[in-house]
Amino acid sequence: MSAGVELVASDKGALEATLDRLIADGVASGIARQDSTLWGPAAEEESAKRLAWVSLSSASRHLVPEIMALRDELRAQGLDHVVLCGMGGSSLAPEVICEAAGVDLDVLDSSDPDFVRTAIEKDLARSVVVVSSKSGGTVETDSQKRAWEKAFTDARIDPAERIVVVTDPGSPLSEAATAAGYRVFHADPAVGGRYSALTAFGIVPSGLAGADISALLDEADAVRAALETDTADNPGLALGALLGTAARVGVDKMVLASAGAPYAGLGDWIEQLVAESTGKDSLGILPVVVESTEAPNWQPSTPDSVLVAYGPKAPVLSPASGWGAVVDGSLGAQLLLWEYATAIAGRVIGINPFDQPDVESAKAAARAMLDGGGAQPEPAFVDGDVTVYASPGWLPEGTATVVEAVEALLAQLDPQHGYVAVQAYLDRHRDADLAMVRGRLAERTGRPVTFGWGPRFLHSTGQYHKGGPATGVYLQVTGQPEADLAVPDRPFTFHEFLTAQAVGDGQVLADKGQPVLRLHLASTDDPTGRLGEALG
Repeated sequence: MSAGVELVASDKGALEATLDRLIADGVASGIARQDSTLWGPAAEEESAKRLAWVSLSSASRHLVPEIMALRDELRAQGLDHVVLCGMGGSSLAPEVICEAAGVDLDVLDSSDPDFVRTAIEKDLARSVVVVSSKSGGTVETDSQKRAWEKAFTDARIDPAERIVVVTDPGSPLSEAATAAGYRVFHADPAVGGRYSALTAFGIVPSGLAGADISALLDEADAVRAALETDTADNPGLALGALLGTAARVGVDKMVLASAGAPYAGLGDWIEQLVAESTGKDSLGILPVVVESTEAPNWQPSTPDSVLVAYGPKAPVLSPASGWGAVVDGSLGAQLLLWEYATAIAGRVIGINPFDQPDVESAKAAARAMLDGGGAQPEPAFVDGDVTVYASPGWLPEGTATVVEAVEALLAQLDPQHGYVAVQAYLDRHRDADLAMVRGRLAERTGRPVTFGWGPRFLHSTGQYHKGGPATGVYLQVTGQPEADLAVPDRPFTFHEFLTAQAVGDGQVLADKGQPVLRLHLASTDDPTGRLGEALG
């Protein structure tokens, strides 16, 4: 199957007018030609070096035999447990590709020491580790790499026999890995991280884990001609036009749900693609990934939300806004279709979909904290085993309980345009049940609620939080790990780094006038139960 979309539009005339302009301007065929002028003069320099993703269904073919040969070689040595160290675009695509293929891939995309330690201690003797970083300088990934190198060395295993590197040519990681004798795969440098699903970043770990990456490229290739055509039945053009048109009239949230898709996790990949691409210049589309088409924020939905289902079991769309879509197709087709739709929505909204100007601010703030240059936060109060921190200016004087603090945060919520972002800097496997608070808060507030695991969301929705419309309120959850873990040859531990990331991002949001509440748990035993009263 290729791919198709069904659209529901509150203002069909406005949608048709947008489509007509896109067709007349040759936008779809222009993207296929890698025309860097499509997003205006200010975006031209960046887009000129970020459009090679359009041809990856053919351009990545040469990697397939090399990946398959390496997989066979590793499996012949009994190395069949594949771990991926990567963040954002380097991890989310392989995760959904392997989910769809039904093969195991252990994704390590966290600085939480318990999470890192568990990954390292699991099947070390059978493990091969893929270290992925486009820039080659991602601190999370470098820290994970160092921890794995130490673990292999301590076990008297040569890291060069177990570590595979994916990066851009000429990056610091490429040079260091080559010198160390690691296997190195180079990705196309003319593809941005969040558009890199079909580059080496997506297909190397997926192929080594056992996914049929040749079939994935075939699926993308099958829809490519349709996506390059300037016609109203181009699914990418239609979806991009709908999302962009809705956002321009204030329907700027996109609630995503799987409709029987064999790749239910696709929503997380779409979330980072759309949020990081469109959330800037105080504009953008906020993706809200929900648990099902019966979950709060889908049913009921809000008047500022587009409902988007992906998968073959199309629900009856009845969005409060009147805007919605069902997108169906094979996984490879979905990946390419959403990339086209996102780039097209960016043009309609009037932003550059290829830069991420606010991502670096959180990184810089975290580095300042680690270097001792950032101000250490003072707690507002302590309630039992929860220490409460709040950004200045919104927490009422005399607030003394977690329940009162959460109530005060939610009181800052704009009832027409606002959203709640829950950010959990915890072990996303052990503490997975905490994600249930998303639905509880959505029911409680009647507003869109997102849930993100820190620090991985910093590489995706973090851009929207700081660059998009200033309508969010932010609830951070941090906690003491069971045990800390040193980052080899670095002057900080994993827990110190994770805390610096939470505090640094919170400070950047606070500097932009956004309300931030951080609940720090003295223990991470049963975080869902201990926060249930306050959050639900």
